[in-house]
Amino acid sequence: MAGKAASTVRWAIAAAIVASLLAPGAQATDLEPKTVEAFDRYVQQAETQIDAQLAKGGPFLWVESLPPDRGAAAEAQLRAGQVVIERLDATDAKNLDKPISVPGGMIHHWIGTVFIPGATLQQTLALVEDYDHQQEYYRPDVMRSKTLRHDGNDFTIELRLYKKKVIATVLDTEHQVHYTIVDATHAWSRSRTTRIQEVDDAGQPDEHLEPEGHDHGFLWRMNTYWRFEQKDGGTYVESQSISLTRDIPTGLGWLVGPFVNSVPRESLTFTLTTTRAAVLERISSRKPPAN
Repeated sequence: MAGKAASTVRWAIAAAIVASLLAPGAQATDLEPKTVEAFDRYVQQAETQIDAQLAKGGPFLWVESLPPDRGAAAEAQLRAGQVVIERLDATDAKNLDKPISVPGGMIHHWIGTVFIPGATLQQTLALVEDYDHQQEYYRPDVMRSKTLRHDGNDFTIELRLYKKKVIATVLDTEHQVHYTIVDATHAWSRSRTTRIQEVDDAGQPDEHLEPEGHDHGFLWRMNTYWRFEQKDGGTYVESQSISLTRDIPTGLGWLVGPFVNSVPRESLTFTLTTTRAAVLERISSRKPPAN
């Protein structure tokens, strides 16, 4: 009990520190060019690894490449409707034993998978590409969604995102998304943010946007990489997320780090869980009534 109490106290202190950094009126921080350069280098290295995996023609999904004992446990979780999730790190191409340093920022790299029983690839893609209605499926995390442009397998979309972790944060974002249909049972997509702005006083008459890169640093960049595979009587959905936030003040990493890292993990878990539920609901609602 003493250990649990101490953990609760640490969590409360971390929450208070995060709230002081992100609360309205707190001093804004600037996204520095060196931070952007480091993030871009990290993404380039990660995408090189992703491209190599796709080109090899081996296992299509991350869970398929897990060691046998881990893979069996993951498959059991997936069949039980759970999300299998793990944190990743792309290493520096010049020093594979050293993570890429990100001055002034933090990179959060997660991958997760969910299984949707009875769903086809086509049914799954129909939902994830329905950007004009994502606010209906992904509430409360998505408050508003809209397709700005659509040309074949390319989309430009606008999302208003909401996250409450101690305090509520609202972000207006734009994303460019490209889909590749490999064959009748495999597809993948890539999405990157082209604009992220914090919204102050969201929904109020004096609502306004903070300048890009001059805000509380809750989210500065986000890339997502999806894979879809239809097999085993359903469709596997994998999502890999790489996001950039402000750094933790020096000396507080041990305390605040786990709290801050919990946000992208929870967001990815919510997205995959909700995708599964929304596809299943669509399938169920379109089944002909029983005689």
